[in-house]
This record gives sequence, structure tokens and C-alpha cells, in this order.
Amino acid sequence: MIAKLTGEVSLIRKNFAIIDVKGVGYRVFLSEITLGKVSAKKETSLFIHTNVKEDHINLYGFEVLEELEMFELLLSISGVGPKAGLGILTIASPATLKSAIKKNDPGILTKVSGIGKKTAERIILELSNKIDSIIIIEDDTEEEYEVIEALIGMGYSTGEAREANKKIPNDLVDISDKIKFALKSMKK
Repeated sequence: MIAKLTGEVSLIRKNFAIIDVKGVGYRVFLSEITLGKVSAKKETSLFIHTNVKEDHINLYGFEVLEELEMFELLLSISGVGPKAGLGILTIASPATLKSAIKKNDPGILTKVSGIGKKTAERIILELSNKIDSIIIIEDDTEEEYEVIEALIGMGYSTGEAREANKKIPNDLVDISDKIKFALKSMKK
């Protein structure tokens, strides 16, 4: 089983990248967030989830270990496949998901295509006892989530919104000032 790949980013497409490792190209499916980060690099290192089915083997890549762990937890739930798992990690970071699960808030999960209210509630119910096994380094606050949601509401992709949010200086306190700063940083 492949657990990690380090190599040259040789091709980027809508939902995957080809990572060339010493002459062998691996097609690795990525979340929108990770795809954006990887596309800006010449070389990358990814933690890999290898999904083996009777008719194919697919690789799913993550820059940080907690994303991989969250993805694998999501896959443990009946009805949640790799595509939905990547969709969830595009909408929210592992820290945001962990917070939503602890607060019993399915709202963020229902924003993913193919996940309705019942599936979101089942995800929260089934993960509520397992979620503490993931140690989160990155931590989105409620204010960061509000900024990201506002940018998405203005038509920006989740990936663009999360990247712009990371550029906001810590000394900005007011949410409207944070949104304005994020908008300016995306226009550059």
C-alpha cells in the first residue's frame, strides 16, 4: 500500500495531479484546497490513502496528516465515499469539522454536493465518539469560518476563500475589515 509520495508535480487537472516519482507518474486525487497548493509547487510531498476496488486502485493525497486521518474517518461511515470525503475537506478544514461534530452542527456538511441533512446528521453521530482520535494542529476560529463563508457567498471558491483568509493579519479584529482585506489580497 502506498502511504506517502514525494516527487515532481508534472500535470494538474480539475480534481487530480500527476506526481512523477523517479519516472513513474501517479495520479493522485486531491481536494480543491490541496490542488491549489500543489499547483503552485514544482515538487510536493503528500500523505496517501490508497483505495483498492475490484476494478481500480485510486490514490487520494493530503499535505497534512490530520487531513488524511479525517478523510479515513469519513470513509468509515456508510454512504460516504472518497468523492464526498474530498468534498467535505474542500468545504472545511479538519479543525472546522471537528468543531462542527463536537457542537452537533450538520450545517457545514450539507453544503457538500450529495450530502443531505440525514447523511450529515449520521456523519456527526457516528464520528462524535471517534473525532477525539485526531490531533488538530491547524485551528479555524468562528471568525475565520465567517470570513470564508462570506467570500464563498460572493462567488469565490472555497479554496480561494481559505487561502485569502490565511493572509489576513492577526491585528485585524473586525470581521468586515477582515473580509475587505481578504478581497483586496485576492485582486492582487
